[in-house]
Amino acid sequence: MTRYQILTLISMASVNFSSMICYSILGPFFPNEAMKKGASQTVIGLIFGCYALCNLMGSLVLGKYIVQIGAKVMLISGLFVSSGCTILFGLLDRVPEGGTFITLCFIIRSVDALGFSAAMTSSFAISAKVFPNNIATVLGSLEIFTGLGLILGPPIGGWLYQSFGYEVPFMALGCFLFLMVPFNIYILPSFAADPTKDSFFRLFTRLKIVLICFAIFTLSSGLGFLDATLSIYAIDKFDLSPGYVGLLLLGLSLPYCLASPLLGIVSDRFPSTRPWLMVLGGLSTATGFWFLGPVPILQIQSQLWLLVFMLGVIGFSLSMIAIPTFPEILNCAYENGFEEGLSTLGLVSGLFGAVWSIGMFCGPTLGGFTTQQLSFEWAASVQGGLAFLAVKIVIKQNNEKDISPDV
Repeated sequence: MTRYQILTLISMASVNFSSMICYSILGPFFPNEAMKKGASQTVIGLIFGCYALCNLMGSLVLGKYIVQIGAKVMLISGLFVSSGCTILFGLLDRVPEGGTFITLCFIIRSVDALGFSAAMTSSFAISAKVFPNNIATVLGSLEIFTGLGLILGPPIGGWLYQSFGYEVPFMALGCFLFLMVPFNIYILPSFAADPTKDSFFRLFTRLKIVLICFAIFTLSSGLGFLDATLSIYAIDKFDLSPGYVGLLLLGLSLPYCLASPLLGIVSDRFPSTRPWLMVLGGLSTATGFWFLGPVPILQIQSQLWLLVFMLGVIGFSLSMIAIPTFPEILNCAYENGFEEGLSTLGLVSGLFGAVWSIGMFCGPTLGGFTTQQLSFEWAASVQGGLAFLAVKIVIKQNNEKDISPDV
């Protein structure tokens, strides 16, 4: 690799790691803290969900105007905003319980989401710009650092919370994220490009892209559901401490982290395997969610080892869905006349982030509601059903059109 590519890769790795470690620290302890402050399971789901809703709006706007704003400026600004919001979130334990606490949770999470969308939209676009012939390999390699952030966030957050209280996890990791701002100002190159007249609407008129987007939706809704509900379920069902809940989440993020680079290499070297990876990943994800509870109609007793094992299955399966999707959407865009350049990369990154955010909104919101009205077991079964539905739609569409799996 050239020096230019090496510096870009280091920068993107730092963005992925620092952003995800700050995002993932809430899981082990925040839901219980929020319940102590008067928030219901449904409201907690909405707090997680509003992050995704604002991420959705931010991804669409910022993806469209990435050239006008500048990819480097967008990334650095996003890191700065996100770090400040992480620190502010750590001060919410000083806020009176009830409406004030809940309102501030929504405001801070919403602004944080805009910063996160700026950083991640530019990160995807820059990675694809600098490594046009190895997109899946590079994104898969960067998912190591995304996975490390997801892996280390929950146990570090849980341990800091148990040892020092509510404020310290957010203060420590918020300051760490802030250090990434001068780091990336120094090492990240600037990128010049011309604006395009293409739009998200034109992207979304392609059936193949719509189907891929639904697969992305099932992926992110499953992760959002687990963010908002798993810790409460594990604490109530198995009497685990927040620290152990953080370790429990390793079962989800570690397989994802380890499998992503390998699947990225396979995806780049054998592009025809990408649809099959998504189909197999969807089937495995559905199975994982059905046995996570497990689904009550199976009459299988819930056990901790089964929960951990199914989290591992889901983590590996989600990487099979996630890695091929971005290069597949990008290839489809180029095949349909989109210009090759940063503008199109911004559109595809924004679309990916927007669909991801829709899932991250629906997963915690509907999952939290279903868990409150029925149970965690039934809510997890619904998530499995969504993944299975995505697989059926793709297979049925391929059979009806009599086309190969990569169409």
